[in-house]
Order: sequence, then C-alpha cells, then structure tokens
Amino acid sequence: MSIPTVAIVGRPNVGKSSLFNRILQKRLAVVAEQPGVTRDRNYAVAEWAGRQFRLVDTGGIVDARPDAMESQIVNHANIAIEESDVVLFVVDAQVGVDPTDLAIARSLNRSGKSCLLTANKSDNEEFERDRFEFLKLGMGEPMAVSVTAGRGMGELLDALVALLPEPEAEPTEEADVIRVALVGRPNVGKSSFINKLIGRERHIVSPVAGTTRDSVDTPFEHDGQKYILVDTAGLRKKFRVYEDIEFYTTLRASKAIDNCNVAIVLIDAKDGVTAQDQKVLEQVVTARRPAVLAVNKWDLIEKDSNTADGFTREITDVLARVAFLPVIYISALTGQRVPKVLTLVRQVYEENRKRISTPDLNEFLERTIERKHPPARRGKYIKIRYLTQSEIEPPTFVFFVNHPELIDKSYIGYLTNQLRQTYGFAGVPIRLKFRR
Repeated sequence: MSIPTVAIVGRPNVGKSSLFNRILQKRLAVVAEQPGVTRDRNYAVAEWAGRQFRLVDTGGIVDARPDAMESQIVNHANIAIEESDVVLFVVDAQVGVDPTDLAIARSLNRSGKSCLLTANKSDNEEFERDRFEFLKLGMGEPMAVSVTAGRGMGELLDALVALLPEPEAEPTEEADVIRVALVGRPNVGKSSFINKLIGRERHIVSPVAGTTRDSVDTPFEHDGQKYILVDTAGLRKKFRVYEDIEFYTTLRASKAIDNCNVAIVLIDAKDGVTAQDQKVLEQVVTARRPAVLAVNKWDLIEKDSNTADGFTREITDVLARVAFLPVIYISALTGQRVPKVLTLVRQVYEENRKRISTPDLNEFLERTIERKHPPARRGKYIKIRYLTQSEIEPPTFVFFVNHPELIDKSYIGYLTNQLRQTYGFAGVPIRLKFRR
C-alpha cells in the first residue's frame, strides 16, 4: 500500500526543520538560528492517528535572484512539492507576511496541491491573533503552532491527516504477484541482475554509477510465480546527493522499499560490506520489509572451499542486526545462482505471511519460559501469561504480561531468537508487543 508524502516548505528560518523533528519526535534534521542550514531534503516515515506518511523537510525557499546554492535549494523544494500529496507551508507568526511568503503562496496555489498553512512561533495569544494577517496569502485560515513549545501540534496533525489521500486498495489482479525491490548502493549490478534474469537488455547497464535514475517495473514469471521486479536508483550517502535529480531518485527508491513485498539487497563482493551497504539495510529493516542479501560479482573473487563461509561470518559480524537475512552469492554477469535468488524471495515471502496457531504458541511459551524465566525487576516478579500472533506481514506476536513495562531488552532478544529457532522466519523482521 502506497504511503502518502507530506512536504514541509517555506522561506528560511521559519522553523521547518524544528517542525520536522517535532512530528517525528526525534532529532533528525539539523536546527540552528541562522537561515539556510537545511540545504538537501531530509525525509522519514511518520505516523499519527494510525496513518503513516512520508515527511520531507526542505531547504528554505528564497525569491529574489538566488545565487547558485540558493537556486539548488529552490529546485529541491520544488521537487519535494511535485512529489508530495500534501504540503505544509510554514510561515513566521512573529515576523508576519514576507514578500517571499507571497511568492511561495502563488506557486502553491497554482500547483493544485492540498496545502496546510502553518503559522509557527505562535508562542502566546498575541502572536496567535496576528496569524490572521496571513489570510492575504489566499490559503485559508492558518493553523497556529509553537513548535518549540509543542503548542497546537495535535490540532495541526489532525488537520494534516484529514488531508491525506485515502489508502488505495491493492489491485485484485495482482493478488498473487510478489513485488520485489532491488536496492543497493550505485553500481552493484541491479540492472545487470534483471537483464540476466529475464534474458534480454531490459535496463541500461553502464559502469558509470547512477545510470538508473528512476524506479522501473518489470513484470516477470519464474517457476509459475508472477513477480514485479523494481530496479531502483542506487541509494547514496546523503552528502553525495548533489543533483536535484539524485534526491528525486533516492526518494523514489525509498518508496519502492516501502511498497515492496520483498527486497533484494545487492552488495559488491569486491568491496565487502561498506558503511553505505549498512545504511541501505537499515532503511529496509526500518521499513519492516523482508529481504534477501545477494552478494554480487562473486565471479571476480579468488575462492577456495572456505571463502563463502568466511564472507558469511564477516557479514554476520558486521550486520548483527540483520543476521536473520538469508545470504546468497551470485554473479549477474555469468548468471551464477541468479534464478535461485527468486526461489529465496518466494520462500521469504511465504515466511512473512506465516501464521502460528495460538495453542502452538502457548506450548512454545511454556517451554521457552521453563528454559529461562524473565528476570525480576524493581523487586517485582514478571509473569508472561499468554501469547498470540496478531498480524502477518510482518509477523507480530503479542505477549500478555503482568508488568509489560519491566520486560528487559535482553529477554526480548531471547524471545525473538527462540521464535526464530522454532518457527524459522528467515529473512523476515518480526515484531514483539507486550500488553498488560
């Protein structure tokens, strides 16, 4: 199901990044007093009232004869607006209407996008009354908020969620189709992988990193199973995202991860596991998508009988958080094990949809607690009374406990490992919830 996108725009120093951080309830965007700190766009998935949306923070829009850097910032903001479903237009209640505000409002009104005018820095009733000056922007009555104090944030987010498009139902004709996103840093061989798999030059392949600029869908059938393969632009480090189109394609790649059933994460055998590979995997795990880790260009590695085992140990050591992902060694150039990747994808897809019966889970719980009881905390004895699976995709397990807030993180890890050892879930992120 597609996640809607919300862009935060406005002139410099009106509090866009502070609003971004406040909605996410974490400090992701750099905030400073001087204008122009945000130059590229930050983005993350937020949630309010049960609705998820992708939030995009943009650099301040300037109007009068921008220099080269300012011109890039304007282009970045315009691309974010183009990609968005809803725009949060932020103005400064303490400064009032600025000529740049008028220019931005004209542009937004022409765009036809759903917009929510937000008067930030409404720190008291006087500034809140002053917000009506912004009616001249022709965008309706502004929402009064103080991001630093958290004032008006609930009302703002309620109004924002009301503007989000209704979730689109999945097409019935694709009910049996597995949507697979190929992700990885630039030039690891994603397009070559698809070309080898389908046996023709469907995608442009070049040694120049960044040849693929957008997400491209390729319908395909293998062993009676239908797939849609999505070749994405390489996910780059943030400081490498210089061009406007680079951020646009990175955002599209992120959307492809959000909307896939399974991700194939390609890494380069010659380079080993890089910091950028770890960032890509982190993005997949954060989106709670099942995945297969494919080590490409294996034909270029000098090997003996222990090479693959050694490489797997290295991956496990570096990527401990995603040690549950199946690893396969391939060559997109020669075709070595390329079809087997789809076999793994299908297995992981089924694992993600697996449901365990409640009686079976409670027998498992009894055995698991017998082996290792949850440690008492703050002088209180912890008793886990019941276990059930509440969801699939991803599999979600609910433990009913007398003191859920006292469950130790190490014991959560123990329960997770026991679930995997007993029921598998290879390649699948699983969620554990604890309720009273």
